[in-house]
Parts: sequence; structure tokens; C-alpha cells
Amino acid sequence: MLDKAKAAIEASSAESSIYVGGDSIRFKKNGKWFARYATVVIIHIDSKHGGKIFHFADVQPDYGNMKMRLQTEVMYTVNLAMELLEVIGERHMEIHLDLNKSPKHKSHVAVQEALGYVRGMIQGANVKIKPEAFAASHAADHCVRGKPH
Repeated sequence: MLDKAKAAIEASSAESSIYVGGDSIRFKKNGKWFARYATVVIIHIDSKHGGKIFHFADVQPDYGNMKMRLQTEVMYTVNLAMELLEVIGERHMEIHLDLNKSPKHKSHVAVQEALGYVRGMIQGANVKIKPEAFAASHAADHCVRGKPH
């Protein structure tokens, strides 16, 4: 699937925008907790003509530490973005994290570390968090719940 996403990016114009986002969800199976992680690549063709979405998923054991799960979610998103860097060229790219800076939301616990991690791994990264992180909060959320586009 990664090769297909890379090929689609390479086939898109330099005016296209690329959005990489991730989300996760906990679930219980046979009495044990797991986390399903979903990452998406959205190619907004010419930044105005619709788009293509590629999604990837993985399941890992979950030990109930929300901050650790959120950091793993960010790691998956950054790893995918780094895999795409060789084909991004001059295209606009954003990394979308399903985190909220408001202390009212549980995901607030991982915001500072996540932003630091992304910026440390990808120099000059354009990082968005909620409410601007649509690739994470909408597309990846849809995929992680088993309803891919």
C-alpha cells in the first residue's frame, strides 16, 4: 500500500497537497486490551480537485497508559510521513495529530511531547492538532473504527 501511495504522490502535480494523519482506538478481545492504530495519507489533487486517500492499520497490545498510546499513534504518523519525504518534492505537506491542546480533553497530556517529537524527527514539519487536524480527526478516525473510505 505504501508503494501505491508513493506512486500516486509522484503522479500528482507539484501544486497538490499531502496530509498525513493518525488515530487510535482501544478495544477488548478475549479479555485482553488492544489498540488499533490507523494512519492515512490524503493527496489533495492540485490542492483543489478532490483527492485520494490511502490508509494503513496495525494492532498492538494496549496496557492502559493513554499517554503511551497517543505517543505510539504519533510515532506511526511520523514514520509514515518520513517514508513519504523522498517523493514529496515541493508539494505542501502537513502532519495531523489527533491531539487537543485544551486541558478539557484527555489527549492534552501528550501535546507538548508529540509536537517536540515531530519537529525533532522532521525538520520544518508543518504540524496541526485539533481542530485543524482533519486528516487525523476525520479520515484516520473513520479508518480506525473499521469504516475506511
